[in-house]
Amino acid sequence: MLPDRVIENVDVVLRTLFAPAQTVRPYPDSDVAEAEMSEEERQHALGLMRVNHVGEVCAQALYQGQSLTARDETNRAALQHAAQEEVEHLAWTEKRIQDLGGRTSLLNPVWYASSLAVGVAAGMLGDKWNLGFLEETEHQVTRHLEEHLQGLPEQDAKSRAIVEQMRTDEMKHAHMAQEFGAAPLPKPVKDVMAAMSKVMTTISYKI
Repeated sequence: MLPDRVIENVDVVLRTLFAPAQTVRPYPDSDVAEAEMSEEERQHALGLMRVNHVGEVCAQALYQGQSLTARDETNRAALQHAAQEEVEHLAWTEKRIQDLGGRTSLLNPVWYASSLAVGVAAGMLGDKWNLGFLEETEHQVTRHLEEHLQGLPEQDAKSRAIVEQMRTDEMKHAHMAQEFGAAPLPKPVKDVMAAMSKVMTTISYKI
């Protein structure tokens, strides 16, 4: 079984970084008309959606690392289910970036590798801390998405539709982790996570 798991995880890496993501659910903005925006507004929306796409790349890596080291099969299955919804987020944000005339972050391989390492480390601490890390990650992502809803151009209803559905899903993932027995993380750990996230979002907005 080990070779199969290795092949499966290599496939996740390749699909996340080098293949167009697929979605089962409809695109949240499929029935929303494109709005007129100035070049400055378009570039700002593009930067925010690039940040959101990077967040989903990191989520794939985190979930992969956490599921690799999760001890309980039920927890592993829950992580894999949540990861599938994050793949849909990848598809939605990737398409929106293309619609806005931009590209995804050039540093996606770096973001993926660093997040995978963090996910593996979190899983090795034990399932309750693994889930605690997941819960806090989703809470921080939700806060970022709420900030983006405030920062996106008011008329950019397409981007807003995507971000709103992503926020709903991330909140659900946080609740799932809590229900499965997530341990509350110490405040210093939360602060380090927030600082790392700030670095990632600042850089990926432009690169």
